[in-house]
Amino acid sequence: MDNLIEAVRNYVIVFLSENLSDQLSFHNIGHTYEVADAVREIGLQTCLSEEEMLIVQVSAWFHDCGYANTYIGHEDESKKLAMNFLKKFGSDENFIEAVLRCIESTKYPPQPASLLEKVMCDADMYHLTKANYAKYSKAIRQEFETYLGLAYTDEEWQMKNYQFLTEHQYFTDYGKKILSRFKDVNIQLYQYLK
Repeated sequence: MDNLIEAVRNYVIVFLSENLSDQLSFHNIGHTYEVADAVREIGLQTCLSEEEMLIVQVSAWFHDCGYANTYIGHEDESKKLAMNFLKKFGSDENFIEAVLRCIESTKYPPQPASLLEKVMCDADMYHLTKANYAKYSKAIRQEFETYLGLAYTDEEWQMKNYQFLTEHQYFTDYGKKILSRFKDVNIQLYQYLK
């Protein structure tokens, strides 16, 4: 188990360091580290088995690798990279399929079907709980402008953030009971700024 996680982690760190654009202010290597940490926290709180933890951890490391190749549709690229790596590593087909489903579940809007996919989706949105959420918001705003040509006034962006935060829902029990409380603090801040 540890061998696979270590191999995946090492591969992804080198891959992202060499291939990600510096213009990715949000979907960078820091985000990948944070999602990998969050998936472990949520997975442990959700009482996942060792095998399930392995699936979500591998998914977390690979989930945004596709940004090295494309912005829109990056999940499909991430899945290809994960599949090729895991096949070479000798992982079995069921394991690979579970990883690919977890990566697929992070497409927006997320529609996770299994507990593992719910853990993955909650980990991907863990930044909504952070005290320094404004930093993440600024970074995603820059990406939207650079990659999607979407420019917002400060007021429009405040409204968009407030709407996103209030409409977003966590999927796991841990997300609903614990993470939502921290996200609510950021909602109150944006409500105040509205």
